Amino acid sequence: VQLQASGGGLVPTGGSLRLSCAASGRSFSSHAAAWFRQRPGKEREFVAAITYSGGFADYRDSVKGRFTISRDNAKNTVYLQMSNLKPEDTAVYYCAAVLGAVATTTPGISDYDYWGQGTQVTVSS
Repeated sequence: VQLQASGGGLVPTGGSLRLSCAASGRSFSSHAAAWFRQRPGKEREFVAAITYSGGFADYRDSVKGRFTISRDNAKNTVYLQMSNLKPEDTAVYYCAAVLGAVATTTPGISDYDYWGQGTQVTVSS
């Protein structure tokens, strides 16, 4: 599976963006997916995850109520809708995937086998 993230950009505080992660290869509908981010000077951190069916999603506390992860398996694409963006959301956002399920509600980097190249999100204050 190869992943291609897109949709990043520069937005003002309170703005919105939708990130997309397009997957190539067969059986993406059998892969759990997630978004991580790496803020300046920080380690990569979990943002949101979704099961392969799209039936369950989980988020880090700081984005709950503002971010929504979704997927369209017919299009082999995972999305991250981000609203009410804050300067602390500024980061490079990465999509990730793994065959099957992730056996935790707080997944880490090692739980995913496939990674996209990252897309920059900058929120101006």
